[in-house]
Amino acid sequence: MDRVQKAESVKELNSLFADAGAVVVAHYSGMTVAQMGELRSRLSAAGASFKVAKNRLAKRALEGTPAEGISDLFNGPTGIAYSKDPVAAPKVIVAYAKENDKLVILGGAAVGAVLDLKGVKTLAELPSLDQLRGKIVGLLQAPATKIAGILQAPAGQLARVVSAYANKAA
Repeated sequence: MDRVQKAESVKELNSLFADAGAVVVAHYSGMTVAQMGELRSRLSAAGASFKVAKNRLAKRALEGTPAEGISDLFNGPTGIAYSKDPVAAPKVIVAYAKENDKLVILGGAAVGAVLDLKGVKTLAELPSLDQLRGKIVGLLQAPATKIAGILQAPAGQLARVVSAYANKAA
């Protein structure tokens, strides 16, 4: 890489670290190209990405970003999994690391907080943003349907009473 390419790479990584909801750093030593491809496709399906960057450039790019505290994780063959959703990247990479022991999670950052391995695993156990939205909608709809049922019940009872008197009079 020449100097211009390095500057572009640092600028790209800096915007990645600044905009990402979650960043997970992992060692990928010993993984085959097919395994890396599978990991990338799983991350892509979840709305996340995986990138391999030079450690010195990544450390430079971290300066001034909310994820600046993870710069000491960049030693050896490191890869970066990142996503806008704070749960998507950790969820996929933790699941993949359980299947493939050659992927070793070192730590990460989410919403400005530095996470160790335990923190990344905890974040991976949380429901995704879409799942949380679904639960909130379900909680909001449940009382509304109950209220509608309660309000309709007296009217239905009144109609049955009137119908019974009409049938009795006939």
